[in-house]
Amino acid sequence: MKRWLIRNGYFVTMEESRPVFQGWMAVEGTLIADLGEGEPSAEALESSDEVFDGRGLLFLPGLINTHGHAAMSLLRGFADDLVLQDWLQNYMWPMEAKFSGEDVYWGSALAAAEMIKSGTTTFLDMYDHMNRVGEVAAKSGLRAVLTRGVIGLCSEEVQKAKLQDAISFAKDWHGAADGRITAMMSPHAPYTCPPDYILKFVEAAHELDLPIHTHMSETQAEVEQNIRDYGVRPAMHLDRLGVFSRPAIVAHAVHLTDEEIALLADRGVAVSHNPVSNLKLASGVARVPEMLEAGVTVSLGTDSVASNNNLDLFEEIRMAALLHKGVTGNPTVVPAGEALRMGTVYGARAVGLEGKTGVLKPGMKADFIAVSTDKPHFVPRTDYVSHLVYAASGADVKHVWADGRQLLRDGELLTLDEEQIRFEAQACYERLRG
Repeated sequence: MKRWLIRNGYFVTMEESRPVFQGWMAVEGTLIADLGEGEPSAEALESSDEVFDGRGLLFLPGLINTHGHAAMSLLRGFADDLVLQDWLQNYMWPMEAKFSGEDVYWGSALAAAEMIKSGTTTFLDMYDHMNRVGEVAAKSGLRAVLTRGVIGLCSEEVQKAKLQDAISFAKDWHGAADGRITAMMSPHAPYTCPPDYILKFVEAAHELDLPIHTHMSETQAEVEQNIRDYGVRPAMHLDRLGVFSRPAIVAHAVHLTDEEIALLADRGVAVSHNPVSNLKLASGVARVPEMLEAGVTVSLGTDSVASNNNLDLFEEIRMAALLHKGVTGNPTVVPAGEALRMGTVYGARAVGLEGKTGVLKPGMKADFIAVSTDKPHFVPRTDYVSHLVYAASGADVKHVWADGRQLLRDGELLTLDEEQIRFEAQACYERLRG
């Protein structure tokens, strides 16, 4: 098993006991073996097959994107500046209905390339033709949490076929790619899946021992519809249906009452906060400070690039730190360190990977990135956490590793052919546009 070592680097570990230091880190196989301040010992150097010079680099855990639809990268810029339901029903869904498995493959490959180049090492994806997304995840080297998202506004026969597809995908792919790929069950949302259909997903999640992921309370209109249809707000509705009897992560959670926040905290439900997408679609601003204070695990997601329009999780981290200061009038809410935890530690917890990734410490998976500090916006070297949150971007990422394997070297992809991906993705869009 190969053992290699980084020296002369700065490390942002995300551990409270030793958050930032200059030193070294050893990697053995897929795991972080050891790390420490200053110079590595002679023994550590001698036992390493390779020594990597980390001078001018800042190492931190790979970022974790907890909600997205990778294949929708093909629809970047296709329909902007629209109300959510108009955007979905009149633009997104008609185009997505044309997607073939090949379109999903190249759209997901385009997303994977963008994520790696901007520092994401783990992503959660909800979509259709998920076998093709799994192929991309396996080839790219990324860690992925994949789920066949299902809209239930269809005949009972089609509902059954979709549910079986979701179950089969989960069985086939959970634990695939040497454990890098895990699965969830995903009824799309309370407003797109009838209650009895959601119950079937809950039953399947229990049988397969898998978490559940769904959209929830993204817009005020969605909440009002849920009250009209079912007499309760979405969080209570999903709780009554047993969704929160499983480990669960809900995307958006923009419009929540105090009672709903308390319910999520009590049930251990995680939230994927998508600040850029929510702002672009004018869906609102989630009550993140209140959720964090209540003990809800709040992670970060980009949503798709059709409503973002990029997959740069550094942008979400910065937005999470700035947005809530602005809307609350309190500059102390969501400080830099907390925003960075949302993109790393809390992300791992939200998708069931706590103890595996999100932190740099011995025994964790070797999922980490190196950001170049040889740039004007990293000077003076006052507070690296502050610089990462308020000054850095995905363009600063120079190297990326996942599961101990290097995916990006000096800004160049090692596992994917970027030129081919860009060509094929453009060709797919041209065909879809007709």
